Amino acid sequence: MNIKQGLLIGCCLLSALYLKGQDKVTEAYKEPFRPQVHFSPAKKWMNDPNGMVFYKGVYHLFFQYYPNGTKWGPMHWGHAESSDMIHWRQMPVALYPDSLGYIFSGSAVVDEHNTSGFGKNGQVPLVAIFCQHDPKGEKAGKDNFQTESIAYSLDEGKTWTKYPGNPVLKNPGIRDFRDPKVMWYAPENKWVMTLATKDRITFFSSPNLKDWNKESEFGKDKGGHGGVWECPDLFPLQLDGKTYWVLLVSVNPGGPNGGSGTQYFIGDFDGKTFTAINTETKWIDYGPDDYAGVTWSNTGKRKIFLGWMSNWIYAAQVPTEKWRNAMTVPRELSLKQINGVIFLSSKPVMELRHIALKSVSTATAKDTALMPVFSSLPDQYILKFNTDKINDYSIILSNDVGEKLVIGYDKSKNKYYIDRTKSGKIDFNPEFAGIFFAPRLSSAQASNLELIVDASSIELFADNGLSVISSIFFPNKPYNHLRFQNNKVMTIKNKEVFPLKSIW
Repeated sequence: MNIKQGLLIGCCLLSALYLKGQDKVTEAYKEPFRPQVHFSPAKKWMNDPNGMVFYKGVYHLFFQYYPNGTKWGPMHWGHAESSDMIHWRQMPVALYPDSLGYIFSGSAVVDEHNTSGFGKNGQVPLVAIFCQHDPKGEKAGKDNFQTESIAYSLDEGKTWTKYPGNPVLKNPGIRDFRDPKVMWYAPENKWVMTLATKDRITFFSSPNLKDWNKESEFGKDKGGHGGVWECPDLFPLQLDGKTYWVLLVSVNPGGPNGGSGTQYFIGDFDGKTFTAINTETKWIDYGPDDYAGVTWSNTGKRKIFLGWMSNWIYAAQVPTEKWRNAMTVPRELSLKQINGVIFLSSKPVMELRHIALKSVSTATAKDTALMPVFSSLPDQYILKFNTDKINDYSIILSNDVGEKLVIGYDKSKNKYYIDRTKSGKIDFNPEFAGIFFAPRLSSAQASNLELIVDASSIELFADNGLSVISSIFFPNKPYNHLRFQNNKVMTIKNKEVFPLKSIW
């Protein structure tokens, strides 16, 4: 056998192994409850999205990952890539624990001007900024066991090198000192880090991603404080030609419907200090299952959000076997003003249309208290409809064994809701079953609703994304029936169901 034949045989063997690996990945996505239009790892445990950065046409998603079990363990950064935020390629683990500790949450940036000096021969470095959690220090009762470190990539995110000078930001003695979200602040040619520090946010700045100085604090007596503050994000958005700054802060516990949740503030940032317009607590998602969400960096004027679709109350107990937890669909954020108050709106990204099939329209529902709509449903789909008034209604998803998920609007409370009390498997945690409410913020006399339904999750976007509820569920059989129920004084119109192709 000559060298050329050997190389050919070697390439064939590698191709066969790759295809075999891909077959295993494809097979994994046929497991019970496995999401078909949401990202989830092929196996094992996942929580917070991390290091989300867009570069050269690729959306990078890193995430808290434990490759050796389906419950939380020593944290790594898992990695996936996508050209559209919908279809994902699973990549090798990006960052492993080391002598400084586990790899906790953080962010990644494109260091276009090579401020860090990591770039060589014209290569633009991607730089990851992350919290390192020292379990030995925590066990010893120390208060400085979390520090901030960096790593860089010169091959567009495929491999990473940790900076030998880590940590770049030492802990002054705060038990919760984590989740750095970094952005470039162009007016002052500097990097700004938004860091969760126990019960508040602390802002730091740096010229080079290595040397950091404290600028200010925000939030000690503002917003929701039902638990520790985590996973912050700071970014600008435009409304009517004016720039506002949005600060996201996750809190656990203390969410609007129990357990973990993500609040937001809107205000001004001058490069040093964030000042909120008002400090009334607002939530980006009122459901029980959207936590630790942040936005992709380097996406220009678009701000695209992704959250972890679970809740710390029961995330380690959900009835999945080989994998645990998924992400929400990516959501584009914008600002809307209602009666003089500015709110953050979330809508599914337009790229979701890539997997939508031709819609199935149904007739307008008039003067009907109970109207069957579908006796069979696609495996995963988008449901959209409008109402001519705003009044009580419900949408009931059910299966042939009597389990049901109810979604609707309660006029007396002026709230949307999802009821999973009879949704299927609910006994794995006493706090899982419940009815979860979101206030209706729109002042319009009519309403619109968009639902994204997957194998074990539903996301509700009402009134163009002003009210959002995300919820997971675990029926013993898929919901294959859908019906509308209303009180005869309201027209439900323009109902459309868009079947969605599996991304796997």
